[in-house]
Amino acid sequence: MAVEAYLPTLGVVITTALIDSINPCAIGVLILMLSVLVSAKQDVRKLLLLGGVYISSVLVVYFLAGLGLMYFFASIPLALTEYISIAVGLFIILAGLLEIKDYFWYGKWLSLTIPPFLAKKLHNYSSNATIPGVIFLGAFVSAVELPCTGAPYLAIITMLSQYFDFTALMMLLLYNIIFVSPLIVILLLVASGKKLYDVKKWKEDNRGAMRLFIGVMLIAMGWLLILISNGTINFG
Repeated sequence: MAVEAYLPTLGVVITTALIDSINPCAIGVLILMLSVLVSAKQDVRKLLLLGGVYISSVLVVYFLAGLGLMYFFASIPLALTEYISIAVGLFIILAGLLEIKDYFWYGKWLSLTIPPFLAKKLHNYSSNATIPGVIFLGAFVSAVELPCTGAPYLAIITMLSQYFDFTALMMLLLYNIIFVSPLIVILLLVASGKKLYDVKKWKEDNRGAMRLFIGVMLIAMGWLLILISNGTINFG
């Protein structure tokens, strides 16, 4: 049975975006860049400017990547959409299992993490505290993290592509705004005087719990996508 063309509910989009927003890569790079700026004794205005440019770059590139994938999936004949969506659902379930594995055995075997050589590049790029450098950093982070941690995004893109219209486009934009919201919160906290050490410690202390939560939600989302794909359920 071919999949019916229905958009996911707003609640599904918001929940998925919140899951994806707990993104260790984008958050980690922002913290690293802010560490460089704070150690260089940059004033709050420049801190906000460069942090805002970085977040905007992440938002724009992530949105355009999603838009391109959504257009690609929308161009696929509807008869094939069911099989592609099931394949995506299985991939997302696998990603969820890997995240849960990292809760118990972090860093062992296969993990959804950025390869060390790319992580080193990100570290080096973070020290280029200029507007062009920060724009490039945000774009580079988005390009690198999408294959590693973009499973929730891929699920929503696959769902939205089944009915590609203005509403789907606005849902995609909303998703991306929610995705960068933790980055905005961290930037404002640091600019208002919150110590970076406390932010880093919070990230490290909650890394395992975040991976476990993301893993469970990814498995649920993958299964949901499969059920939608074979017509078992739809959002009407």
